[in-house]
Amino acid sequence: MNAKKSSFARRLGRIAETLTRQSGRLPEGPEYGSWLLGKASESQARRRVRIQIILTVLVVAWNLLGIAVSLLLVIVAFPVPSAIHDAPAWLPFAVVPTYIGAALVVGVFCITKRTVNALRWAIELRRPTAEDHRNTFVAPWRVALALLALWGVGTALFTTLYGMIDTIFIPRFLFSLAFPGVIVATAGYLTTEFALRPVAAQALEYAPPPRRLTGGIMGRTMTVWLLSSGVPMIGIAITALFSVWMRNLSHTQFAIAVMIIALLALSFGFLLMWLLSWLFATPLRVVRTALRRVEEGDLSCELVVFDGTELGELQRGFNRMVRGLRERERLRDLFGRHVGRDVAAAAEKQHTKLGGEERHIAVIFVDIIGSTQLVTRLRATEVVGLFNRFFAVVVEEVDRHQGFVNKFEGDGALAVFGAPNRLPSPEDAALAAGRAIARRIREETPEFEAGVGIASGMAVAGNVGARERFEYTVIGEPVNEAARLCELAKTQSCHVLASSTTVSNASESERARWTIGDTVTLRGLDEPTRLALPV
Repeated sequence: MNAKKSSFARRLGRIAETLTRQSGRLPEGPEYGSWLLGKASESQARRRVRIQIILTVLVVAWNLLGIAVSLLLVIVAFPVPSAIHDAPAWLPFAVVPTYIGAALVVGVFCITKRTVNALRWAIELRRPTAEDHRNTFVAPWRVALALLALWGVGTALFTTLYGMIDTIFIPRFLFSLAFPGVIVATAGYLTTEFALRPVAAQALEYAPPPRRLTGGIMGRTMTVWLLSSGVPMIGIAITALFSVWMRNLSHTQFAIAVMIIALLALSFGFLLMWLLSWLFATPLRVVRTALRRVEEGDLSCELVVFDGTELGELQRGFNRMVRGLRERERLRDLFGRHVGRDVAAAAEKQHTKLGGEERHIAVIFVDIIGSTQLVTRLRATEVVGLFNRFFAVVVEEVDRHQGFVNKFEGDGALAVFGAPNRLPSPEDAALAAGRAIARRIREETPEFEAGVGIASGMAVAGNVGARERFEYTVIGEPVNEAARLCELAKTQSCHVLASSTTVSNASESERARWTIGDTVTLRGLDEPTRLALPV
């Protein structure tokens, strides 16, 4: 039981720490789904440099891969006529490398520079305008279109120049440059969306993304499939068509060309689908990690929403769920502090209703001796401090002995053992708690003394009041008897009295700690009560 109490206290401590934060973040793991993107707490200057580097490196890498594929198709897949030996030297050795170098350096620099400049609102930490918000989600499309334009200009230029030499070059260059260009543009879109996740997260804090710019999971998946697998299949069909029509390829050359295109289709299809799957999987992994933390009782995590598709809705829904759980835990904590945690737990498990049931219980009534003199002698803040120290002792010992403090009445407190939670021996728990309370009051609050009365018997325990407002309490002879014993205990040197019935119903080890005293008739009771005092 103590272990459960300790675990509950640790849990409440974590919740209290959470509620004092301005905003929670997932304390472990990449907040944007990848360590490359840094943390949400990173400075905007470093974030700008990070985004620029990631964007530039990835775009250049995809373009270099596309160039390599184009050369493979032009030189190896379609060797006749030769793009190097059957053309003037100025074309393959001057025009082609010049355009490739210029497109790589100038084009890529302009693309990344323009993309980052269009998102300066995020770097300057200002609220985005409608145009800024739109630019955030249209940026990947603009990068893809810019890459497509660079490859389109190159395709038109080289197809025209080589076509002037031999018309057989026209279909070859159209396919050999257009196919890698489409793949590079698609990859550029995906990688730009990845690199701009921190900026998208800032934009999503203000408004949802424009639906027409975020096609959702299904739209993105079908688009990537079409461009990575559909276009190569069209290329194979075109290769077969022109091989039959122009008859410029032998059977061996045609077979090699088809094998190369199929291999490239498999490779690019796998690469792009892996990239798309990874982009979809990372938000799910972040949510899964956060859910595991919530299952362990940590409600401090709050996800960074960085995705504009249904995955972003999932992240946002998780945050709403955690906020609701935090609010519920806060209310549960407040409820438990007001009515007792055992009563709160019982109210959660069963439908609360007015009325009660007979239960065998033990009751402790504790009251400060001479509280009126304390109030007149000390300042109000000092009196409150003393009372809090006194009640802290009462609550700690009652909790330790598996009871609950039913109510505070001015300078007194009523504790119940055996309701709402049943105990094998309420008398043992109440008598041990009463002795401990009296001892600790003498040791820890020597400024005053308190009387302790203990009684047991049958009582009605349940909810009393009206439908709109009620409280859990106990009503019966043990409560009245404990209150009268508390009054009488104030006149005794030990300040602790119990009924002999309570002691006789306790275990042998607890009975040995008490001695039977005189018989008295307590005020308001008809039957005489025999007293018991601690040894």
